[in-house]
Amino acid sequence: MIDVHPVALAGRFLLLHQIERCFMMFHQSELDVLTDAMRGKSDVINEQSRDEEGKAEKPLGSQSLFRGLQLIEILSDYPNGCPLARIAELACMNKSTVHRLLQGLAGCGYVAAAQQPGSYRLTTKFIAVGQKALSSLNVLHVAAPHLEELNLRVGETVNFSTREDDHAILIYKLEPTTGMMRTRAYIGQHMPLHSSAMGKIFMAYGAADYPGEYWRTHHHLIRPLTTNTIIELDRMEQELAEIRHHGLAMDREENELGVSCISAPVFDIQQRVAYAVSISLSMARLQQIGMAALVTPLRETAQNISRELGFMPSV
Repeated sequence: MIDVHPVALAGRFLLLHQIERCFMMFHQSELDVLTDAMRGKSDVINEQSRDEEGKAEKPLGSQSLFRGLQLIEILSDYPNGCPLARIAELACMNKSTVHRLLQGLAGCGYVAAAQQPGSYRLTTKFIAVGQKALSSLNVLHVAAPHLEELNLRVGETVNFSTREDDHAILIYKLEPTTGMMRTRAYIGQHMPLHSSAMGKIFMAYGAADYPGEYWRTHHHLIRPLTTNTIIELDRMEQELAEIRHHGLAMDREENELGVSCISAPVFDIQQRVAYAVSISLSMARLQQIGMAALVTPLRETAQNISRELGFMPSV
């Protein structure tokens, strides 16, 4: 039986993650609301009293995200648009706060002005987000049987990820059937490209100039997570060339001490590396069983999933 709960989590994560991006930059606006209240603005004071109960139940720092999601749910019931005043009434917020939140959503492409002046509606960007979740669902239904078979063959932790921007995102994980070690990785986790085996797969099969760009734009994040983390661009470029040559990537205790990982690329119908599959295990276990015991099952799993996704290798 295929456990579809990770699929639902992956779909929910994709939507929440993209919306949270919008409201991270609008958190300062919420601080401005509190400042206005201290200055005695009556509308803000009224808003605070209406929201008092809700604030106690929500994690600190997530107020904008929760409110934004509330507005999205309200607008979903008004396909032709809803007036600002009505949105504020339904959300139990004042109009100035609702307007700021709507502007944040509009800036990220999720909300637009409706035909009626002063009204707002959802955009078709939600269709694109939904398609991503649906795509993950379909892929996991294809991949899960192969991942389960790999898990049984090697007895170790099996991971499956996709790429989003400059991270690998874990969308499926199976715990070891015989091995004792449990990794700290979790579904929905963002993994850095430079220090994880699956991340290196995405970097190796990406654009030729991408590693240099990644190093320039992420220099503040490229730091040693362990003594084995690669932080020099020239060393990474040499490793990426080896990955392309062998079709395998390794994490040699670069992300977490005592844990090693080996990964292979999964190609889609467009000949792109859209996913990566990996096996995680302790260094002690790897030394005990040897790399050869993992390479063949891993390659076969990646190839079988790629084939079902429509990939046709060139002869």
